[in-house]
Amino acid sequence: MREYGETELLIELEPVVAGELDRHLKVAKEWFPHEYVPWSRGRDYDGVFGGAAWAEKDSAIPEEARVSLIVNLLTEDNLPSYHHEIAATFGRDAAWGTWVHRWTAEEGRHGTAIRDYLTVTRAVDPVALERARMLHMGEGFTNSYEGVLHSLAYVSFQELATRVSHRNTGRASKDPDCERLLARIAADENLHMLFYRNLLHAAFELTPSQTMRAVADVVTTFQMPGTGIEGFTRKAMTIANAGIYDLRLHLDDVLMPVLRQWSVFDRTDLDPEAEKAREVLADFLSRLEVSASRFVDRRESRRARLTAVAPA
Repeated sequence: MREYGETELLIELEPVVAGELDRHLKVAKEWFPHEYVPWSRGRDYDGVFGGAAWAEKDSAIPEEARVSLIVNLLTEDNLPSYHHEIAATFGRDAAWGTWVHRWTAEEGRHGTAIRDYLTVTRAVDPVALERARMLHMGEGFTNSYEGVLHSLAYVSFQELATRVSHRNTGRASKDPDCERLLARIAADENLHMLFYRNLLHAAFELTPSQTMRAVADVVTTFQMPGTGIEGFTRKAMTIANAGIYDLRLHLDDVLMPVLRQWSVFDRTDLDPEAEKAREVLADFLSRLEVSASRFVDRRESRRARLTAVAPA
């Protein structure tokens, strides 16, 4: 079975991109960030307007939800780097280029809306947030994977992971305004996931072995784009301990649903090298299942201990 070069893949998949773009434009709902921000809750900060400086007591949002909101926003902030990376991979021509710009425009609403919400509601320290933004964007983002197939596999999982994170962060905030906003953003992320997932499904039909190797590579090395955020490991642990995004969710709600859609473990059209890659993938998922179960067990035990010692 033949292998396809990068230019060949772009050409062969372009009709699928055009069809998926048409579908996306028909189902995507127009929305406006300003309509999801509770402006009446705002007041002046210290500085040129002489308002009150931010204080911890300004927000009732739980600490773990605030951490997740910050991570999600800083991740969205790196959009210029993401645009550069996908434009460099997919190009700016024909349907590929139209999609790249449309995706960027839709993603641009997310950071705007979340920042406005956080600032107006005084959910987080705006000075610390701006300093974190400057630091994170100064690092930029570089795609860890080369080529069309690896990139499509990565964004298929990453968009779904982002959707899950936004939805669960909204619920954890215990603020109806926040939950409504993040549910709206999550709906965008879901449509983006469907676009990329369907494209990679077409790639499986075009070149199954080549695509299988790419999927195995991505799943076994996957990292969220926010890993470059200062203190990310500590923040990620806070988020995981709160059940907002953890290994269990990553496996059950992100990896497995997408892999099932691609019929990864049912395919009978793979060459020996791709079969070996699939075996590596299966072994990785088995080990991830063990790690996810252990993490959940430890978390539940810790919560039980805390409940037992909590004052009546």
